[in-house]
Amino acid sequence: MTVPVPPAPAAPAPSAAVDRPPAIVVDGISKTFRIPTEQAHTLKERALHPFRRSKVRQMRSLRHVSFHVEPGEFFGVVGRNGSGKSTMLKTLAGIYGVDDGRIFVNGRMSTFIELGVGFNPDLAAFDNVMLNAQMLGLGRAEARRRFDAILEFAELQDFADLKIKNYSSGMLVRLAFAVMIQVDAEILLIDEVLAVGDAAFQQKCFDEFERIRESGATVILVTHDMTAVKRFCDRALLLERGTVVAIGDPEEIGDRYLDMNFSSDARQEVAAEIAADTDDAEDAPALGGPAPGTIIDDTDRHGSGRAEIVDSWVEDGSGRRVEHLPFGSPCTLAMRVTFHDTIEDPLFGISVLTDQGVTVFEPNNLDLPPMGRFAAGETREVRIAFASYLAPGRYHLTPALCRDEAALEWFDRRPKMHSLLVTGTVKTLGTMHPPFTLTVDEATDDATTGPAA
Repeated sequence: MTVPVPPAPAAPAPSAAVDRPPAIVVDGISKTFRIPTEQAHTLKERALHPFRRSKVRQMRSLRHVSFHVEPGEFFGVVGRNGSGKSTMLKTLAGIYGVDDGRIFVNGRMSTFIELGVGFNPDLAAFDNVMLNAQMLGLGRAEARRRFDAILEFAELQDFADLKIKNYSSGMLVRLAFAVMIQVDAEILLIDEVLAVGDAAFQQKCFDEFERIRESGATVILVTHDMTAVKRFCDRALLLERGTVVAIGDPEEIGDRYLDMNFSSDARQEVAAEIAADTDDAEDAPALGGPAPGTIIDDTDRHGSGRAEIVDSWVEDGSGRRVEHLPFGSPCTLAMRVTFHDTIEDPLFGISVLTDQGVTVFEPNNLDLPPMGRFAAGETREVRIAFASYLAPGRYHLTPALCRDEAALEWFDRRPKMHSLLVTGTVKTLGTMHPPFTLTVDEATDDATTGPAA
């Protein structure tokens, strides 16, 4: 249930911050849904089997979730699909009741779980704005006063009299977002409504969220957009299968969220933590994903076979095998080579390609001192280290081994033997984004620096 938050307990010489109770306190809430596995679909079925009980299965959506949000805090909630984010938001809004635990709310709350909910497609923009704004807490007179500002923000002044069933999907979400930001609530619950519309309108949305953040409103934002979490949030919470995994710095929470999405090792680690905390292994997250070193494509492999690449992998800065790396972190590309003949001064190299097959770079030992002699029967590991300033995305690695550039003889070449996922929020149109500096020189007076008369 949702009840007013009690005043903070008295303390000696309290500060101004201590005098203000939290805006929201969630104290050990749990929520379980009962899902029928079979249902009677007709009246005849019910009449023939009046005492048959429908079998149900239980789905535990939230498990003893606890956290608090301070007044004026922008609080992010992230997690993979099925982690319980939206369920938790609906319990805060009072849409769902809870099985256990308590929720305390201190302030007037508005909930934005789905843009445009309640819109009537057979009404024009004015009537829908009036209805939607009043549903969100604005009075009719105030909604009428703000109507022009809403249309201007949504860039729909020329479509005010058009029934919204004739709006495009982009026009509809722009109108809904424009109504949403007019609400003057102290606490906003927002579920996946950031950055709607085209690129220009998305920037307007981000600017508006900056304004809301600076206004002192308390915001709980549920999203999969880690860029938004790191940009707006003061703290963030990470959920997995209805259990709190971590609460803290948005940067760290965002990185861990990406780990859980792309690394089976990270999912295994969290699954073990949840199983240990709940003593219920059946509720642990489902695991999956390729193991490190998995060959993803072994087509077109060719070479004389005098030496063989038997394995390839990627290491992080601590030398641990990984499937993905954060942007800008230390990276090592490695391969294990077994020599079947004695070979003098081979060339080792690994091509790094984008998902579209574009070669980003090909580090090798061509310009390094000779490698020396490798005897038949030897197995060696080759490592190429660099900082992964590759733009976020997936890359394929093609390790190769040959004689030399002048008398080229491939010993072994394994196209797309391994893949690497670079994660991060950096925005670039290029395939790499290394550190750089940009300077602008001082302004000069054309009259004094121009050619002499």
